[in-house]
Amino acid sequence: MIISASRRTDIPSFYSDWFFNRIKEDFVLVRNPMNFYQVSRIQFTPDVVDGIVFWTKNPAPMLGRLDELKAYTYYFQFTITPYGRDIEANIPPKKTSILSTFKRLSDMIGIDRVVWRYDPIMLNETYPLEYHIHTFGEIARELHDYTRKVTISFVDEEYRGVKNNMKDLALSKFLPEMQIKLSSQLAEIAHSHGLTIDTCAEGIDLQQFGIGHARCIDDRLFEKLLDCPLDVDKDKNQRLECGCVTSIDIGMYHTCLNGCRYCYANYNQKAVKGNFEKHNPLSPLISGETGSRDRINDRVVTSCKRTQIQF
Repeated sequence: MIISASRRTDIPSFYSDWFFNRIKEDFVLVRNPMNFYQVSRIQFTPDVVDGIVFWTKNPAPMLGRLDELKAYTYYFQFTITPYGRDIEANIPPKKTSILSTFKRLSDMIGIDRVVWRYDPIMLNETYPLEYHIHTFGEIARELHDYTRKVTISFVDEEYRGVKNNMKDLALSKFLPEMQIKLSSQLAEIAHSHGLTIDTCAEGIDLQQFGIGHARCIDDRLFEKLLDCPLDVDKDKNQRLECGCVTSIDIGMYHTCLNGCRYCYANYNQKAVKGNFEKHNPLSPLISGETGSRDRINDRVVTSCKRTQIQF
């Protein structure tokens, strides 16, 4: 089993104490996002957890406790974009805080286990193509000794709630030919710094520029880190263009305090505030407690490691 922590919320930034408590107690409870009262109890022990993928914009709260993860294999998807507080309201300053956190994390766990995400890319008068090219180059120069890969994607306004949150940003049309033009230049910058570059869940073919399709939940990386093959399939619950393999997400929608205007998972700030106020680091749920109406089922989980000798 691979754990995703989490596409739905920034666990390292806001729920690290809760996460480490779940490690100590060997299980986590997760509500079904489509059925609130259906709760899965998921075993959280090293014999069944083959790997953990952390998604974050600021893992600083976790860094002092990484020794508590020594029994687990994990890596970070670490997003650093060029945007200010007009778009990412609660992210610490990139130049004076986030970049140094990225470097510190990489120094602690190794260059293979920190992936830089530059996504989503959007355009308006404040953030035109030229701004992205310049800022991407600046970040690449800072991080090229601390990661091997950068993943990019283009903003998707069609997610529920996202269009309304971004309506006053006056986004420019991001036509395919503009995406291709920008991608070619970002690829040139990435390659000049020795970085691999790929796209997250994009249908556009950019292989001519040496840009592949990402697997953000990546069995190939885990096989390298584990030194063991895995029997794991493509995640059928994600978009067709997504290359991720199957994982179990332990987060909850509308619990992230980053305040990113483009976020499809946390577009209702009133709900975010309410869910965060219910957070108890000692609860097995990331928000709130179980109640009499909840139906808790043990989810059957096993290791995906292929340990038998292959002939």
